[in-house]
Amino acid sequence: MRRGTRYGALLGPLLAGGARPDLVARAARGLGLPERGRYAVVVLGAPVPDAAVVEGPDADGARWWWGGAEGAPGEAEGREEAREVAVVLLGPAGPARAVARLRELGAGPAGVSPVVGSLAEVGAARRLAGTALLTCEPGSREIVRLDERLPAALLVSRPELSTRLLAEVFGPLLTLVPAERSLLVETLEAWLACGGSVGRAAARLGCHRNTVFNRLRRLERLTARSLSRPRELVDLVLALDVLRLTSAPPGPGGGG
Repeated sequence: MRRGTRYGALLGPLLAGGARPDLVARAARGLGLPERGRYAVVVLGAPVPDAAVVEGPDADGARWWWGGAEGAPGEAEGREEAREVAVVLLGPAGPARAVARLRELGAGPAGVSPVVGSLAEVGAARRLAGTALLTCEPGSREIVRLDERLPAALLVSRPELSTRLLAEVFGPLLTLVPAERSLLVETLEAWLACGGSVGRAAARLGCHRNTVFNRLRRLERLTARSLSRPRELVDLVLALDVLRLTSAPPGPGGGG
């Protein structure tokens, strides 16, 4: 992994997107990278750990180049800022190994782009990695791949619609006192994590299955949506994602 003014100057035009072919070729020569290859981009939401910036390939043979890039329009309103960014020429294990290495180094939060096939595509990959970063919970050190967070990525890409969705689906829930609201949300999360099994959710929460059943029924009444109707369940799951990503949930009608 390398870092420095020279590398940043070469990476900058690529990460900005739309670089001319001659600039792509110049960056490839200067960085010692092939123009065609399996690349991913990592965007960190915190300073890169010193241990991450070393010379040479990692154990998987992946080669990392660190630079910085400004937030791109469309990533999220009010959250455009300089980020630590890495362009990674992937090894045989692909992006999964890159994610594992970042976790081993204690990096995060971070978003990882889908794999692209050339240096000319890393600008688009950076934007997607930035969107993946926005799906990390506030204050967390998550490292997530965009392909694992596509529904949440759609939500963070349109914050005004996300706010509206939260108010429309969870509006009555958000009027409850925080402890009561948290109890219902925790129960829904457990039920989803357990594949819709009330019994397993009860075991996870340490309560009777009837308690879980009653909480879920109350949630359905508050939201006017049924967990047994697929389209209404989608509404609830997406609203839950917005709630997870919002540090201070708005009250009913927020973002009208």
